[in-house]
Amino acid sequence: MSIQTKPLTPHFGADVQGIDLNTVTANHLFPQIRALFEEHSALLFRAQDMTDETHLRLAGLFGPIEDREADERKPGEGFKISKVSNVQEDGTTSGEMDLKTLNLKTNFLWHSDSTFLPTPALINIITARVVPSSGGATELASTRAAWAMMPEEMKARIRGRGIWHRYSHSRRKISPELAELPMFNKWPDTHWNAVWENPINGREALYIASHAFKVDGYDEAESEALLAELTEFCTQPAFVYAHNWQVGDVLIWDQRAVMHRGTPWPYEEPRTLSSICATVTEEDGLDRIRVPA
Repeated sequence: MSIQTKPLTPHFGADVQGIDLNTVTANHLFPQIRALFEEHSALLFRAQDMTDETHLRLAGLFGPIEDREADERKPGEGFKISKVSNVQEDGTTSGEMDLKTLNLKTNFLWHSDSTFLPTPALINIITARVVPSSGGATELASTRAAWAMMPEEMKARIRGRGIWHRYSHSRRKISPELAELPMFNKWPDTHWNAVWENPINGREALYIASHAFKVDGYDEAESEALLAELTEFCTQPAFVYAHNWQVGDVLIWDQRAVMHRGTPWPYEEPRTLSSICATVTEEDGLDRIRVPA
C-alpha cells in the first residue's frame, strides 16, 4: 500500500496512511516521513502497534533523544520513555490536587516543549497507551500558519526580538509549590529569537510557550501582556487541531512551529501517553533561533 495523506486542518497537519511505523528505518520510509513533517508540521498515524523499541528508533531518526533526567540516573540505569500519566507506581490514580496531577495540569497551558533547555526540542512523538472514557485530548496550534496570517502591526511588536524562557515560570501559573521543586529549576534561563525560520522551506513560525516570561525591549508586565495576546492569536480555532486519542494513535509535531496543550479528563480514570522528544540540531536551524551575543 502506498503512502496516502489527508489534511488534518486547512492550514496544517496531515493524517498519514499506508505506513506501519515498526517497519520504518533511515532508508525505508523515513525520508518520506521527514519530508511530510517539514511540509505539514504535524503528522497523525492511526491504529499503530508501535513498540517502545520503534518509538525510540523513530525519535532517534529525527535527532538526539532528549534526556532531562540524565543527571539524576544511577549508574547502569538506562533511558526511560516518559509517561504522561496520572497513574502512580501502585496502580492508583493521583488525586486532583496532588502535585503529580498539578504538573499534568500545567500541560493544559499552550506551550512548546523544552524551550527552557540549553538546546530545545525538534519533535515530540506521542502514542496513546491508555485513554479515559472522555476528555484528555491533545490540541495543536500552528504558530507557522498563525504568523503567516498575523496583522503586520502585531508582527512588528515582536519581530527581531528575543524571548526569555524558564521552566518554573509555567509551573508557577498553576502552583507556587510546584514551581519550587528542583526538577523545574535545573537549567538557567534561555534566550531565543521570537521567530524561527525553517531551513528547508524558509517558512517562519512564532516561537513562544507558556515557559516564556520576558521579551527584549519590554518590562515583564508588558511582556506577559504581549505574550498572552500572541498566544491568543495563534490559538484561534482556524489554527488549531484537537486530537481525541484512541489507543495506538501516534502524533508527531514540529516544536519549532507548533504549540500544544492537553485537556482535562475524569482524573479518577487512568490516562497514559508515551512521549519522546528529539533535540534540534544545526541542520534543523538551531543557528536561526539563537539570539546574537
